[in-house]
Amino acid sequence: MTEDVLQEIVLAIPLPALVVDQTERIIAANTDATSLLGQKIVGRHFATILRQPQVLDAIEQALTSKSAKKTRHLSNDGAQDTAYEVECRYLNGVGAASGGAVMVTFQDTTHLEHASQMRRDFVANVSHELRTPLTALMGFIETLRGPAREDPAARDRFLKIMADEANRMNRLVGDLLSLNRVESEERVRPKQQLELTGLLQSTINSLRPLAEDAGVVLSLDVTNGPLSITGDGDQLRQVLTNLIENGIKYGASGGSVTVRVLPADRDPAMRGPAVRIQVIDKGPGIDAVHLPRLTERFYRADSHRSRQLGGTGLGLAIVKHIVNRHRGRLRVESELGKGSVFTVILPR
Repeated sequence: MTEDVLQEIVLAIPLPALVVDQTERIIAANTDATSLLGQKIVGRHFATILRQPQVLDAIEQALTSKSAKKTRHLSNDGAQDTAYEVECRYLNGVGAASGGAVMVTFQDTTHLEHASQMRRDFVANVSHELRTPLTALMGFIETLRGPAREDPAARDRFLKIMADEANRMNRLVGDLLSLNRVESEERVRPKQQLELTGLLQSTINSLRPLAEDAGVVLSLDVTNGPLSITGDGDQLRQVLTNLIENGIKYGASGGSVTVRVLPADRDPAMRGPAVRIQVIDKGPGIDAVHLPRLTERFYRADSHRSRQLGGTGLGLAIVKHIVNRHRGRLRVESELGKGSVFTVILPR
């Protein structure tokens, strides 16, 4: 096989690929390989290009044993760390004096590495969130079996704390199940017709006792009449409940939470008819450094306060996925000392 024919074959491979012959020089490479490893690599010794020991060893072993070898190549594209699965396959009758060569291909597995890291982080976060209330429960159970066995006042106090911790775990499990459900349905756009104003009013009425207990005035500002949209009623109620509850809990010091509805015949974000639902509080606000990460699972701008208020760290992640399912947008604006505005933009 001529080098020209070999080069044409390598160019047709839809992965970064190169060929190393028995002289240990690269005799062919496609454009994906040069993008990954650098220009003008053909003709150079492979060890000057592929400097990672595990990759060098795999190529040398494949040349010597004339068998397939597999390893990993770690790199960085300037924005993030990258990982590639490297396959080395022996080719008979190729290269100098037709002495044989090894074809080396690089399969990008960066997305798999990221997914694996996300899974590990998720398991670690869930374990931590469950361990804290479980530790408290175990401690109080041990106390009730011992020193507080005959102390009615201590028993009642400890049982109340245990009930609070159990409720916290129950909320976490419920949010985890909800998050799993909305993530699995995210690609399926809802088709149900809903009357939005009635849904908002019903949600606000159900949360009014919570607002009154917190000393917050909860109001609905709707300038137009009934608004019809396409959506999943239960999921949109969950979005509204999460955002309004957050406004009540974290913005209570401002004394008010307003839900404002702003329909538009053409919204820039949707490039067509849409409705904006704003949940506005006058609380302490959120530092700008936290805003890009608020919808990450288990991310909290104020971990201590969030746990005190019963937050699971999953509410805004659930909101994001539901809004995505509705092909909408979620925007957060906040300034320290001036409150926050959470805006859900939905197509009509």
